[in-house]
Order: sequence, then C-alpha cells, then structure tokens
Amino acid sequence: MTIVIAPNAELSATGRNVGIFWRVNRTLLIDRTKLNDAERYGDCLTHAAGHYERWQEWQALSEKVLASTGYPSLLRLTEYDEWPRGRIVYEILSRRFVLYADRRLQKPEIIDALKMAFGLSEAEFAVRSDAHYRQQ
Repeated sequence: MTIVIAPNAELSATGRNVGIFWRVNRTLLIDRTKLNDAERYGDCLTHAAGHYERWQEWQALSEKVLASTGYPSLLRLTEYDEWPRGRIVYEILSRRFVLYADRRLQKPEIIDALKMAFGLSEAEFAVRSDAHYRQQ
C-alpha cells in the first residue's frame, strides 16, 4: 500500500496528528494537522479541512503537480465520495484518538498504516464506524 501525505501536512515534533484520509485503489491519501494546531470541535480536536473542500483543491492542481506529489491521476476524474474515506480526531475528555472510517477501511493493515502516517502507533486509539463515511 502506498501512502501519500499532502505536502503541507508536516509531521509534528511529537508525531501526533489528526486529519482526513481516503483510499484510492491501493493508495492512502492523507491530509493532516499537528495536534497542537488542530481546531476544537465540541469536545474534540480535529483537522480544519473537510473532505469535499480538500478534494476540490487537489482536483484543481495541474497534472504535473499531481504527479510530482504522488497523487493518483484518478483524483482529477472522480469525486471525493466515490472512495472510502475517514477522519481521525482527538477526544479531549477521554484523551484518545478516534478513527472514524468506512468499514472497508477497518482492516488491520490499513489501520496500522494510518496509525503510522498520523504518528499514533503508541497513542490511545479507538476505531469507529460512522454513516457519514460510507461510500456512496
């Protein structure tokens, strides 16, 4: 499995991040925010960007830029909700990260890849389903 992380989504010094992701064929596309820079949403810290907005930004990139960053060319030809997707947030009260994802992404190898990409290998972590992230 290939992991492509948005160029502006640097890994934090502590390694812990929140963000959004998709699986496009065998590629995980990730956009993340350092936990210290995350936005508060209720009792959670989360990535400010939504799936739709980020996908639209990426679709506007030229073929050359897409290729140089490793994004699959299918990104320009498909919509954000055509691919299984999810989000990782941090629950402030329980002090744990929660991965909300399409059930097809809730496989051990994908969860392990996401934990690594978000710097959460040693973090308190839960996996949950959410109807919001089911593929259309």
